[in-house]
Amino acid sequence: MKDLPDTESRTISPAELPAPTPADAAPAADQLPETVYDDDLLDSEPASDLEAGGPSPPPPLPENVPITRIVPTGGWRSLDLREVWRYRELMFTLAWREISIRYKQTILGAAWAVLQPLMTTGIFSVLFALLMGKGNEPTPEGIPYPVSTFCAMLPWTLFAQSLNQSGNILVQYRAMITKIYFPRLILPASAVLSTLVDFSVSLVALLGLMVYYGIYPGWAVITLPLFILLAVMASLAVGLWLSALNALYRDFKYVIPFVVQVGMFISPVVYSADSIRDKLPSWAFTLYSLNPMAGVIEGFRWALLGTSHGPGLMLAISTAATALILLGGMFYFRRMERLVADLI
Repeated sequence: MKDLPDTESRTISPAELPAPTPADAAPAADQLPETVYDDDLLDSEPASDLEAGGPSPPPPLPENVPITRIVPTGGWRSLDLREVWRYRELMFTLAWREISIRYKQTILGAAWAVLQPLMTTGIFSVLFALLMGKGNEPTPEGIPYPVSTFCAMLPWTLFAQSLNQSGNILVQYRAMITKIYFPRLILPASAVLSTLVDFSVSLVALLGLMVYYGIYPGWAVITLPLFILLAVMASLAVGLWLSALNALYRDFKYVIPFVVQVGMFISPVVYSADSIRDKLPSWAFTLYSLNPMAGVIEGFRWALLGTSHGPGLMLAISTAATALILLGGMFYFRRMERLVADLI
């Protein structure tokens, strides 16, 4: 490198500075330096992109970069129950939220779970005693009518409450559905799970009523968890259809109470199946057994009250109908949830 000459430093006062000329004060526009932007430095050929009518294609990816292809599932895989299991904590949280909302700012709280079926049982006890005479009520042999009806009210109340809540739950959580992703199947499932608290309280009240009448369960009580599971499956099966249809067609909001009201009288709730078994032809009784709750209710009576006739063929037919309704409802719900965020 060439050595720089020796220089002398001296302080200059402002008075000694030369006066600026007009040419020095404002340089001409053609003498301004050209501005260079970062985009120009990154894109070496900006003019070629404009001439081609669009941006240049991105550079090819390295060979070791994995590529994920997302395609819709089909067949049995479209259910993807493992994804629902991964979101189980959210399902339990929503179920607990439904319970908290139900009894928020209530005086009696969970006592309503006992008062509602108990009042219904009392009304029908008086009604049938007046119409048919005391002791002629449609109840299994050797079982008092209030105990038989209250026992049947337990699974039916679980079923009715599940339909009322799961039928409107997609509309209730529409803000959550349109903002975040999660398997929508957990919404009706959480609605069904929230009714198990009321069922547990009512079951304790039934045991007290049985002790009052001197009725004690036998060995068949070990099958009670099976009938509870069937009641939950039946509630979820019908609830999936109603929740999906109500999200698409709001008319079903008015259909659900009608279904619950009519379903109570076409199910052996306020009467026993034995009281109508001999009055119907075999084909009609088989058609009656397609009701998902028919076998469940008679199973509850047999498991807790020890009725002489078990559910038998009625339970088998009801279980098969429940399985078909549940499987079809899960497939329909999973296919519908692709559109629910746009239509709800």
